[in-house]
Amino acid sequence: MESAVMRAASVANATAHINSTCTKLMKTSSNGVWQGDNPMDFAFPLLIIQICLVLLVTRTLAYLLKPLRQPRVIAEIIGGILLGPSALGRSEAYLNRMFPKSSTPVFESVGNIGLLFFLFLVGMELDFQAIKRTGRKSLAIAAAGISLPFAAGIGIAYVLRATISKDVGYGPFLVFMGVSLSITAFPVLARILAELKLLTTDVGQMAMSAAAVNDVVAWILLALAIALSNSGKSPVIAVYVLLCGIAFVVFMMVIVKRGMTWIGHRSPDNEPVSETYVCLTLVGVLAAGFVTDAIGIHAIFGAFVFGLTIPKDGPFARMLTEKIEDFVSVLLLPVYFASSGLKTNVATIHGSTSWGLLVLVITTACAGKILGTFLVAIAHKVQLRESLTLGFLMNTKGLVELIVLNIGKDRKVLNDETFAILVLMALFTTFITTPVVMAIYKPARKQVPYKHRKIQRDKPDELRIVACVHGSRNIPAMINLIEASRGVGKHALRLYIMHLVELSERSSAIMMVHKARKNGLPFWNRNRSQQDQIVVAFEAYGQLSRVAVKPMIAISQFQDMHEDICKIADQKRAAMIVLPFHKYQRVDGVLESASLGFRTVNQKILKNSPCSVGILVDRGLGGQSQLAPSNVEHNIAVLFFGGPDDREALVFGRRMAEHPGIALTVIRFLPGTEFNHTLVNLTPLPAHDHETEQQYKFSTAEMNRDHENMLDEDALIPIMKKTHSSDGGDVGKPIVYEELQVISNTVNAVLAIAKSNKYDLFLVGRGRFPSPLVADLADQTADSPELGPIGDLLASPTVPISASILVIQQHDVIHTDEVPFSKNVDSTSSVNV
Repeated sequence: MESAVMRAASVANATAHINSTCTKLMKTSSNGVWQGDNPMDFAFPLLIIQICLVLLVTRTLAYLLKPLRQPRVIAEIIGGILLGPSALGRSEAYLNRMFPKSSTPVFESVGNIGLLFFLFLVGMELDFQAIKRTGRKSLAIAAAGISLPFAAGIGIAYVLRATISKDVGYGPFLVFMGVSLSITAFPVLARILAELKLLTTDVGQMAMSAAAVNDVVAWILLALAIALSNSGKSPVIAVYVLLCGIAFVVFMMVIVKRGMTWIGHRSPDNEPVSETYVCLTLVGVLAAGFVTDAIGIHAIFGAFVFGLTIPKDGPFARMLTEKIEDFVSVLLLPVYFASSGLKTNVATIHGSTSWGLLVLVITTACAGKILGTFLVAIAHKVQLRESLTLGFLMNTKGLVELIVLNIGKDRKVLNDETFAILVLMALFTTFITTPVVMAIYKPARKQVPYKHRKIQRDKPDELRIVACVHGSRNIPAMINLIEASRGVGKHALRLYIMHLVELSERSSAIMMVHKARKNGLPFWNRNRSQQDQIVVAFEAYGQLSRVAVKPMIAISQFQDMHEDICKIADQKRAAMIVLPFHKYQRVDGVLESASLGFRTVNQKILKNSPCSVGILVDRGLGGQSQLAPSNVEHNIAVLFFGGPDDREALVFGRRMAEHPGIALTVIRFLPGTEFNHTLVNLTPLPAHDHETEQQYKFSTAEMNRDHENMLDEDALIPIMKKTHSSDGGDVGKPIVYEELQVISNTVNAVLAIAKSNKYDLFLVGRGRFPSPLVADLADQTADSPELGPIGDLLASPTVPISASILVIQQHDVIHTDEVPFSKNVDSTSSVNV
């Protein structure tokens, strides 16, 4: 009878518990405020507000931390902590309104969906072939970077278990502590190396290789830790979990991988991938996650292993990345960081004992990782500074660390205080990586002394050009320009092609950089079809024209992309960098801006280049396809006003005239009667007006106008010799030389020639040290002031011409300081022209 009463009571309690739980569940959506409902009391509207709040906080922090060059994961971790009980969550009203406990399952489920697909992408990008090729040095560094911190973590576990973690399981706690201290965050490390431009250095390559090995071992150790954490009922359960996990991996890598390879082969280049295959893959991610969760490991392992089965080559993996990456990493993954922050309560770290343990954990984590890596690197004869840098780089934590800690907390292996200590440890070790590496490791940039930094030189010899392209649309004009200027005989041309790619926040962009090697930086682009098109086009041109062509790539943020280009130009001893204009011609003939970022790159190169620079404004030079050498036929005009930049354009035009298909006309502009009686003076504007984007800038250097006029005359002498015939061993057609007296208006004189449509290409100087005719344009409103007055005039959207323009700046260190000037007539000034 008594047992029956007890059973009835237990049933009643269970029913009451169920009823109380049901009353706390939120409905999905509201009926609207006009029906008297508060959207914040319903699951879906509340989730929208939560996600918006998370994105607002994390993106704001990322913007604030950008000057410190911190990876975005730092902002996301800090943002999660600020949103949680450590900061804003101290207000019960805020916490109950924005993150009530009833919303936790939905919020965490969304974050875990993002984590599931992110780990699928990580597995898809992990290249086992690259790991197999890892050298002994990187393997030794990886082994030391895992074993010593793991041992240190076990030692710390004894201390924590004797103080603040007394009630946790012995074995699982030891393994979780060891794993949490030994992990190196591969994606975060890649982002830091990319930010510091170290990915293609020896240190960067060793760090990435060692981190890739570390990543794989960390996942294996984490699987072991999870299996042990499930062995509360019986130790045999851990064995079952491990055996089932191994069977799952074998099945995936043997059976499923063959199926995914078959799908990859049925997705050819330049064709859309079947929607059925995409659906099958996404369902596979979820199914694999369910299986590993049922086994007792964790759903993320299934997604990670399924990612390993996707073939790395071909368009299928690239297409999946493009479809999934932005949605997951931008929208869903920050939710996971926020959910971690909501579990982190820094207030649980109280008293001298807890803070002392925090210092101990941070010190031990740093010492184990840095010291282990440092000693092994020194033993392998890595230099002292590089060894220390490797130690700090390998000490980077991130997403994987948070995954370990969250799983440990969910499995009751880590209590609130231990969890908070380890989160702060991960935050601190990652935060210090960038400033410390910047302080201790500054790779020496060996300046290569070379003489020929410009095209104009005493003795013609090999011309080295670094030609940059933004994409496939730049190929025809760039090849046709290079072909016209390749010279003949001993005047050989060596061409370095640089594909300029913006480095984004995407992890796939980071992996793109990782696959670029330091010497020559070979092509590797997520857009494989465009990559192939660029490589094939320039390689074919090199073979047909017998020009030495070497393709390279610059993958950087726009703000420092110019450093990569200038560095390569310096290393390759280039005489000229040719850049595409940031605008391209539409079908209707209008020039439209492709990216203002590339305009910034061009401006910085003009200021910092180690050699001469040319900016090509393409209006269909040679049509939409590159021409065979025998088919090149261009009428080219050099508009010569005088000055260093114009002389460089003149010499470049003279070289182009050697080509049998080039007809060169040199038009010299001379001041007419009205200009002879007018003195044009330029006065530098005040310093606060220097940043204007609508005024031309000229050199502040003091120069002798009479001497410049003499140099102009000397530069024209070889042109005069070729105006009648091509004898004396010269090749190419005779050069046409004309002199044009400008009576009153320089603009009308230039436009009259441009609108004649007699020429395919104009060569003009940038005019930093302007002649009187160019100085007369100083007060004109500029559309693209980096082109100089004449180049900007010809490239103006209001000028209906079909000819392309190459604006040339001669290398000269005395002209590096440029400021806007104001024009005045018949007045005294510091600069007379």
